[in-house]
Amino acid sequence: MSDVIEKAVAALNEKIEGGFDGLAKFVIGDEGAVMIDNDGARAGDEDADVTLTADTDVFQAILEGDTNPTAAFMTGKLKVDGDMGLAMKLASTLA
Repeated sequence: MSDVIEKAVAALNEKIEGGFDGLAKFVIGDEGAVMIDNDGARAGDEDADVTLTADTDVFQAILEGDTNPTAAFMTGKLKVDGDMGLAMKLASTLA
C-alpha cells in the first residue's frame, strides 16, 4: 500500500468518526483506492454505491480542507460516478 493511501485512510477515519452510512470509493490518481463504509475507511478497490475520482493533489487538498469537494466537482477536478446523493453526503462530511 502506498504512503498516499495509508495517509488517506488515517485522515478519512479521523473525519468520519462512527463510519459512513453507505459504500463509497475514492480512486486517488495512480495510487490506488480507499473504501468508506460503516466501519470507516480502508484500502481497497471494490464495487461501491458511489465512486469519486481525483488526482493525488486534489484529494489531499480536499482532506486538508484547502479545496471544497463540491467546488472540485463543479470545476471537473473531482469526478463522481453513481449515487449523487451519497456523494453529497460524503462531501458534507469532508468539508
